[in-house]
Amino acid sequence: MPCPADIAGGGDVDRFQLFDEANNVNCAPKTTNRHHLTASKLSTHHVPLQGLDINASAQPLTSNVAFWPSLKAIPLASYYKLHRVPSLTAMTEADSSDGDMEPIQLPRRESTTEPQQRLPTNGVIHNKLLEHVVRTPDRQPSPQPTHLSVPGSSQHKVLHEEGSGYVAPKFEGKELQMDQVMDQLEEKGFIPPEFVESETNWFYNELGIDDLYFQTESIPAIVNHILSLYAGKVAAYARDDGRLEIRLDKEAADHAVYIDTSKPGVSVIDGPRYEQRIDEKYINNSTSSNSYRVETFRSGSHLPGEKDQQLRCYFVYKCHFGNPNPGSEETNLDIIGEKRFLQKATVNTKAIYQEVMNKVVGRTGPVIEMFEMEASREKRLVIAYRQGSAMGMFSALSDLYHYYGCTSSRKYVEQFSNGITIMSIYLRPLPQIASNAKFPPIEASIHQIMKEVSLLYCIPQNKFQSHFASGRLSLQETIYAHCVWVFVGHFLNRLGSEYASLASILDPNNSVHAEMLSKIKRRLRTETFTSDYILEIINKYPDLVRSLYLAFANSHYVQTRGEQDDFIPTLSYLRLKVDVVLDDTQLKSLISKTAMNEHDEMVMTAFRVFNAGVLKTNFYTPTKVALSFRLNPNFLPKVEYPQPLYGMFLVISSEFRGFHLRFRDIARGGIRIVKSRNREAYSINARSLFDENYNLANTQQRKNKDIPEGGSKGVILLDVNHQDKAKVAFEKYIDSIMDLLLPPTSPGIKDPIVDLHGQEEILFMGPDENTADLVNWATEHARARGAPWWKSFFTGKTPKLGGIPHDVYGMTTLSVREYVLGIYRKLNLQPETVRKLQTGGPDGDLGSNEILLGNEKYTAIVDGAGVLVDPHGLNREELVRLAKKRAMISEFDITKLSPDGYRVLIEDTGLTLPSGETINNGMIFRNTFHLRGGKQFDVFVPCGGRPESVDLSTVNKLIVDGKTTIPYIVEGANLFITQDAKLRLEKAGCILYKDASANKGGVTSSSLEVLASLAFDDQGFIENMCVREDGTVPPFYDAYVKEVQETIKRNARLEFEAIWREHSQTGVPRSTLSDTLSVAITNLDEELQKQDLWKNTELRDSVLEDALPKLLLEKIGLNLIIERVPDNYLRAIFGSYLASRFVYEHGSSPSQFAFFDL
Repeated sequence: MPCPADIAGGGDVDRFQLFDEANNVNCAPKTTNRHHLTASKLSTHHVPLQGLDINASAQPLTSNVAFWPSLKAIPLASYYKLHRVPSLTAMTEADSSDGDMEPIQLPRRESTTEPQQRLPTNGVIHNKLLEHVVRTPDRQPSPQPTHLSVPGSSQHKVLHEEGSGYVAPKFEGKELQMDQVMDQLEEKGFIPPEFVESETNWFYNELGIDDLYFQTESIPAIVNHILSLYAGKVAAYARDDGRLEIRLDKEAADHAVYIDTSKPGVSVIDGPRYEQRIDEKYINNSTSSNSYRVETFRSGSHLPGEKDQQLRCYFVYKCHFGNPNPGSEETNLDIIGEKRFLQKATVNTKAIYQEVMNKVVGRTGPVIEMFEMEASREKRLVIAYRQGSAMGMFSALSDLYHYYGCTSSRKYVEQFSNGITIMSIYLRPLPQIASNAKFPPIEASIHQIMKEVSLLYCIPQNKFQSHFASGRLSLQETIYAHCVWVFVGHFLNRLGSEYASLASILDPNNSVHAEMLSKIKRRLRTETFTSDYILEIINKYPDLVRSLYLAFANSHYVQTRGEQDDFIPTLSYLRLKVDVVLDDTQLKSLISKTAMNEHDEMVMTAFRVFNAGVLKTNFYTPTKVALSFRLNPNFLPKVEYPQPLYGMFLVISSEFRGFHLRFRDIARGGIRIVKSRNREAYSINARSLFDENYNLANTQQRKNKDIPEGGSKGVILLDVNHQDKAKVAFEKYIDSIMDLLLPPTSPGIKDPIVDLHGQEEILFMGPDENTADLVNWATEHARARGAPWWKSFFTGKTPKLGGIPHDVYGMTTLSVREYVLGIYRKLNLQPETVRKLQTGGPDGDLGSNEILLGNEKYTAIVDGAGVLVDPHGLNREELVRLAKKRAMISEFDITKLSPDGYRVLIEDTGLTLPSGETINNGMIFRNTFHLRGGKQFDVFVPCGGRPESVDLSTVNKLIVDGKTTIPYIVEGANLFITQDAKLRLEKAGCILYKDASANKGGVTSSSLEVLASLAFDDQGFIENMCVREDGTVPPFYDAYVKEVQETIKRNARLEFEAIWREHSQTGVPRSTLSDTLSVAITNLDEELQKQDLWKNTELRDSVLEDALPKLLLEKIGLNLIIERVPDNYLRAIFGSYLASRFVYEHGSSPSQFAFFDL
């Protein structure tokens, strides 16, 4: 065979033109070609045929083929010589004979096979250190939601095995496949025939690709991959910079392959971003029925001509499970493991994964473990979490360890059929040439990486990720900026002076004025500062972000073990020691000097507002699932939010953002999840999120007038791209708030936080929209985390956990019903003769119980299915049947209607009523039926329906000749009628009781449920308040529920009588009096709690004996209740009971001395 130099001098290889500077270059020793050559592969008019050895016998492949040195300034002949390497010995001899070149030191490829280990007599491999970790008695699953190996602990976990921890089953047909691949490569004609063997051998043996790939891929696919890689080498010569750049991807139905040139320790922002694609397409949406495992390897040597470039290969395979549907608590890897994983993983790897699996199954957040590699600086980082709880984690991790000067040699993503994802990353420091003084040693940085994985888990892909990937800002700085970006979007004042002027004219205590101001505020929220505009502004000032972050960190970072935190002071702490931390005045001056315009200054000034407002945060807690901030709400402008908040929590994660607001220290309210049907709806929801939360909590505050808890509310807004993550969002929201409520108990897992609030806080929550089926988890989770108030944390839980379900016992309806009965009693009406309209049908809680408790003549019911009407009265037996079944009116037996009765379903069109009227659209008929004219009904009880179903623009349909068409309305459904519409109806003669008064039975029931849970110890609570697994109801529980029902009715009667009396004496509309009474009770309650009356133990005990349920006093005793129930909660009971009883008896405006006449 001719020397390549001869070819270059006397002939040219087709489609392979390269420069040549060699004149007299010694060739490598003559070698025989493995395959027959055909003349078509060369331009034979330049090369004599006799120069080709076409009968050469095959030579055995060598296993130590190595990479070539840099292509820079290497002549073409030398390139050929070095590229075509038959063996290490021949390569060394050839280079020794070349006087112009030094012998090449070729790196050895790392072993990808399991090293030989000594086996005990029973044949089982023992890892003593790992077994010690697994068997140590005190290493039980932590009650905390996440786990982190404690940095700096005296005992490190060391892996006594080499290689990757995976051994692919040997592919017996590999040699034959190689032959077939080379045959096809020669037929393609792109690679010169003398290079086919070396290119193939390099691909098969030098890239670290295991046999699974070759067993999975088709021969044409492998051929295409080799051709693409070779083309990249050729293309490098056509580039001005001469850089070798290879980008290859192939995506099939059940697997994918990506190959890319990669510089160790560098995130390529403008590259193909294969890791982001793998996240988005294969990992983020993993479920037990549809998931993918990932293997990725970095080549052991550099690419030709690129001392700092290597190849990174990614292989993605669809998972196949032996048991695709195990229980979510199953941990046995042999049951939940993917078939390829079980086949390839070594004994040590399985043991590591089993230990991690045992921990993560019982947690909300991630488990983060690190293992030392024996006799190596390499570290193995293992991260486990629930599928779908950390979107974009795989790619974001690369940015994290790159920032600290580390690179990965290989990475694995394993999926398990119980819904768990486990990632394993082998980290090593950058080569000394690539590293510099700015990177700490890996022995230091690995612990910082571990801590920041938890931060990354909260927001894997933040809005300032590009600054992090480029190294301009740290992960902490970018996530801090992301959180403030969210904050700014909600609280940057956009209303202007016009709103303030209008608000000063109107009376905020007047409910009509307040409602009008709220509507105007929504209109004035212009798009001057959109979220994108705010993002654009913040992106311009990374240096300002860094200074603002340092001020934040200086206030909230805790060096938990002094100067010897971990093994050395953490990198975060060292930065605070080295960098200059500016005070607020200096920051104000810096922002003013740096900002380019007024808008930029407003946005960056909001960072200072945020820093000043944060009282405590879990930002620096070693483990967390979302970022939570307890804020001081005093930054809110009083003109916009006249009723001051007591407490505010802001929670941020990649799946959601949320608030929890309360108006008093002791407060209770539901947690709702808001979903958005499209991006536009999300934008609207995001803009109104805080205002909606504030208004809901304020309404709850007025409704809670009879109970010790003030008003609160929590709202979770799902991100537009995570509308299916309601459960994940709820769990993260609850757990991250608990981080700020519970003292730390596990060093390295839950470290102390800086508490600028300085007071113990307890939150009481309940179910609301989209959360009713999640409250049991919240209760159990609080218990698992060791919260002493777990029993009272959530109401609405199952009776097996001590809950009192409102719908089963009709708690909400009992209060509404008391107002209806009060009207009948005052006006001497016979219920059987009263014609009744009800929205919210027999399928709902309020509607079904109203049917079961009522005995009026129902003439119309409207629900989600349509409208049911009978002027002569609907058949009561049929209505009761539907109410007990919780079925819609679509199941009503229409044969039981009178000839004048009818049913119109929402899907009906062109339907003719008995009166001859034609209904063209059933949906429109249903939505507007309650507004139809005529005097068809005597009483209207809305038990369901959309808010503002009756407003100022539609209320006139219920008024004829200045008189209301419906004499009596009791608003059971929240916000069904607007305040201004209520006043118009009352002016027209309607007797109307609003929702804040009528619909308070549920909150009373929940409050008494909370009280019982606080008064009992754990054992007593389980014994007396928890229904048994077999359905047996404890006698105390049954009796207590009845006492709760009587309390609800008593409180409703007291308020009904107070409003009736006040209206009779003053003529003030009842809907206004309802708010007036609420404010009076709340104000007096707060005043009483500030007085010294509580210190009068005789008075205190007397009031508590009247206020507390008799059954609790008999069962537990007053002294023990006082001992167990938190002091601030007892004070709230004391104040609310005295205030409500006084106002109900003496009215909302008694003399200032009247109270002391009690």
